Amino acid sequence: MLVIDEAHCISDWGHDFRPDYRLIERILRNLPPNLRVLATTATANKRVMDDLVSILGPNIIVHAGDLNRSSLTLQTIELPTHAEKLAWLIENIPKLQGSGIIYTLTIRDAQLVTQWLKKHDIHAEVYNSKIEGSKELLENALINNELKVLVATVALGMGFDKPDLAFVIHYQMPGSIVAYYQQVGRAGRAIDSAYGILLAGNEDDEISNWFIESAFPKLSEIQTVLQVLEKSASGLSVPQMLNIINMSKSRIEKTLQALSLEHPSLTVKNGTKWYRTPNPYHDAVTQRANRLTALRKQEQQQMHEYVKLPFGEHICFLIEALDGDTSSVQPPKLPALPEDIYTESVNLANSFLHRTGNPIKPRSMWPNITGMPKYNLKGQIHDIHKAQEGIALCLWGDAGWAKLVKKGRYEDHFFDDSLVHECVKMIKNWNQNSTPQWVTCIPSLNNPDLVPNFAQRLAKQLNLPFVPVLTKTEHTAQQKSMANQTQQALNVDGSLVISVPPLTGPVLLIDDIVNSGWTFTVATWLLRSNGSGPVLPLALATTGY
Repeated sequence: MLVIDEAHCISDWGHDFRPDYRLIERILRNLPPNLRVLATTATANKRVMDDLVSILGPNIIVHAGDLNRSSLTLQTIELPTHAEKLAWLIENIPKLQGSGIIYTLTIRDAQLVTQWLKKHDIHAEVYNSKIEGSKELLENALINNELKVLVATVALGMGFDKPDLAFVIHYQMPGSIVAYYQQVGRAGRAIDSAYGILLAGNEDDEISNWFIESAFPKLSEIQTVLQVLEKSASGLSVPQMLNIINMSKSRIEKTLQALSLEHPSLTVKNGTKWYRTPNPYHDAVTQRANRLTALRKQEQQQMHEYVKLPFGEHICFLIEALDGDTSSVQPPKLPALPEDIYTESVNLANSFLHRTGNPIKPRSMWPNITGMPKYNLKGQIHDIHKAQEGIALCLWGDAGWAKLVKKGRYEDHFFDDSLVHECVKMIKNWNQNSTPQWVTCIPSLNNPDLVPNFAQRLAKQLNLPFVPVLTKTEHTAQQKSMANQTQQALNVDGSLVISVPPLTGPVLLIDDIVNSGWTFTVATWLLRSNGSGPVLPLALATTGY
């Protein structure tokens, strides 16, 4: 017997379609016709079930269970901002019985929520795909009620079961009804009553749209990958491709995987290298991507309808969306939770979101394969040429100061004085190894006055001289448009020079946004090579590269 769990992953109509599961279809073709197959899933609507029948074979017998979850009390609460959501959490979680899960759409928000809850003495831990070695410990801690809350991304998904889970809270709106039903359905499996709460906010669609648009390879990415492979008869490894094309490692791997799973396959892997097969190109990949992207948009709209429902109508909506029977649905067992929040809690959350002091780690190696050919630099960066650990006022895209930084860069073309004052406070609390004696900045040909103006005002507040010693020698693309570290490094290579001898004391090196760290790295090497003292990088925002 062949047993396939989470069988909805086979169907590209499924909310959690995984390309590797397409291999199952190929495997089934080569198995004996008398082999028995059992496929199980808890999250499949009729369209997915019909697709599974066509894939697994016409002799499949379908058994569908009851989708009603009588123990669940579902509620949606619209809270536009992060501050309001955080305030709601600290006001309501302590009142909830038992332990639960808070789902976030991003790793950054999972970390943010966890820090906030801990700050308010709520026993919480974070769980995401980047946690190494401790996932099982965290799962067991939740199962044994040693935690009040596990704040998780979808990494806490298939296979996790805690029958007495008392609540599931979604910090943002999930992308589909099926995904939401699977996650919220973890609550109340073996207890009489449990809460499923969805907090919907202004930023939810922006996050969901990113996941939708990045789920499949774009036509331009497919063409780029196929073109470089066609030019290399000896094949290319992913690191080699990173040096040639402006795509991230994850996008290259996603594209290669999609092309290799086509029938007939367009790429094949042998050892560490990928090759172009002789099979002619066909556009099944892009057709599937376009069809599923449109479907994901429809699912997103369905979630908007769910959010607007009045209390008591949510479970019927979910069941109907999953093509189930609503005849057994009863009114919610638990009362609705409060939607109003105290102004004091929101103010506390706003102060928390405006926290400052995000580290900027110095790079220790030049790019592995290419180095910096124009500067003739390769290998390890010597300590004398490395910056000290820098500091950024905020994380780009965060809910605090990042909004004002973005407005200053892209709308006003001027950074507000409040950012200067916050940087002064941050510097005074900065436990650096050296005290800056002068200030300089990263130059730009695209916005020649933006950063120097800010750096001058900051230097004045610090009572330090501002000396612009770096010059930009050529127009380059913005670092954010460079998709991998090698391309980011080469984009800076040769573009900066020292035009005025630097002062010899420790220097505060200013830039607005750090996308890769390479501009700071090259500028530091130039400053130190020309007699400057230790370099302390400071940025208004970092992407956390």
